[in-house]
Amino acid sequence: MATEAITTQRRISDARQSSGLFGRVRHELQFVRGRGALEISVVLIVLLAGYTIAGLVSPEGFAFLNPNNLSGVVSQAVPVLAILGLAAGILMIAGEFDLSLGANITLSAIVFIKTAEGAGLWAAIAAAIVCGMVVALVNGLIVVYTRIPSFIATLGMSFFWMGAGIFLNGTTPATLTSSRDDLMVFLFAQDFGFFRSQLVWLLIIGVLAWFFVHRHRLGNHLFAVGGNPAAAEAISINPKRVKLMSFAIFGGLVGFASILIAVRTSSMQPGGSATEDFTLFAIAAAVVGGTSLMGGRGSVTGIVVGAALIELIRNGLLLAKAPGFYITLFVGVTIVIAAIFNKLMEGKAR
Repeated sequence: MATEAITTQRRISDARQSSGLFGRVRHELQFVRGRGALEISVVLIVLLAGYTIAGLVSPEGFAFLNPNNLSGVVSQAVPVLAILGLAAGILMIAGEFDLSLGANITLSAIVFIKTAEGAGLWAAIAAAIVCGMVVALVNGLIVVYTRIPSFIATLGMSFFWMGAGIFLNGTTPATLTSSRDDLMVFLFAQDFGFFRSQLVWLLIIGVLAWFFVHRHRLGNHLFAVGGNPAAAEAISINPKRVKLMSFAIFGGLVGFASILIAVRTSSMQPGGSATEDFTLFAIAAAVVGGTSLMGGRGSVTGIVVGAALIELIRNGLLLAKAPGFYITLFVGVTIVIAAIFNKLMEGKAR
């Protein structure tokens, strides 16, 4: 009897432990691992270790540890791509795509620049974000209510939004002049030595996105609709409303990223030629980070890590003086490999 009582007490203690902090940590690891984020994080750590060793051995031949290089990659390139990756990833979790991302950046940046020149910084920030959301919501309405595949609908609309940017500004670049003051630079492009403003914005947006996607009821709706719209509707979730919400979030994040790009470069070329690669790279960041191309799976952590991995490899190729087309080749191959890996992970999870 005494032995049975001790055994029972141990089982109760183990159950309490599993439902406490340890249980929650284990659950989080399983949650992330099921989407490939943990594995891609290991790859990122190995790559960073290799770059660090190469930078120490040959600081002139491979200047990865140069402060200017680190600041440019970590505090500029990664945050912008990660924010765009979060935009694309959240939409992909809901089961949709938006291939007009690059055109949306161009149009929103032009709206930001022209509004800043005429009405000031705060009005320009609001105008850029609203512009990004309007563009995405128009795309979303077409997709949701006509049931045209989002690939086709948003690809066609991307040409329309490119034309809208040319109509609004003409063919000459839109340029920030007197409106690019100290406050604008401080908020969106300030160099603080070890980091820049863009990194702070990534941390803020990343934390908010994590709580929304993984801890909020609406985040659960995204996964439900992306995984099985019919089943989601059966439990009183409105798939159309959720998809439109995901398009609005996508547009807001794209609009904000356009501000970071416009302030950093001080100009934007209409026509989409300067931003067309962002569409491919944003989707690649989401896929590499474990977001399923079929919808219903993904994680904020994985998307950010995927963006960091892509930018680090791009940086490594540039430092190694590889031809420019190698970067595009790498992204295409990476998307295919990551999609295959995600498919295997989904099968393993089942």
